[in-house]
Amino acid sequence: MLLPVPSLLAEIDILHLLFGAKGLVLVVGILLVISIFTTVFVILYKLIHISQAQSQSITFLDRFWESKRLDDIYRVAEQLKYSPLAAMFRAGYIELSKVKKGQNEATGSMHEKMDGLENIERALVRARVSETTKLENLMPLLATIGSAAPFVGLLGTVWGIMEAFSAIAASGSADLAVVSGPIAEALVATATSLMSAIPAVMAYNYFNRRIKVLGAEMTTFGSDYTNIVKRHFF
Repeated sequence: MLLPVPSLLAEIDILHLLFGAKGLVLVVGILLVISIFTTVFVILYKLIHISQAQSQSITFLDRFWESKRLDDIYRVAEQLKYSPLAAMFRAGYIELSKVKKGQNEATGSMHEKMDGLENIERALVRARVSETTKLENLMPLLATIGSAAPFVGLLGTVWGIMEAFSAIAASGSADLAVVSGPIAEALVATATSLMSAIPAVMAYNYFNRRIKVLGAEMTTFGSDYTNIVKRHFF
């Protein structure tokens, strides 16, 4: 008679099997449990971080297009610490202030104006690269867990099955009681690796898509900001 799924899971003490193993299988089990907790932590951290970046960027864009004064926008941008667009604006605004100050002290030739505009564009690019790096923080860890955890679990499974066959050879009997324990421990290693790898891969793809959207917004904002600076200051 087949047991219902909840009843069947109740009969299987995964932690007992995992930490009741010995040698390499136990080491693999500990690594996989650590990877599960790491995956959960990274997912929660990135979810909060990227959500803050997106919500504050929406707020910043609304204020950016509504306001007519750059200094007012700068004060708003200083309060939105998690918005990559606000960070780009701050970098561009600071560089624009330096350029305008230099032009006031110099002759303000066309060559100097072009150099000033290039400095602003470089400042925007640097800020975009810096903010993209922040958004991608811990993403390689998710990718590593998602790709490596199944192979680590497979190593534990293969090793556990090898130990089961060694137990058969030592006892001279293929009795189920002899081999069921090591085989169960070996298979739990694979199950645990999938519990870590599947959420990691799904989260990586999800966050990667959201980061790409923010990256496109940063590129568009950089072009818009440069055009505004050209029209009004150069």
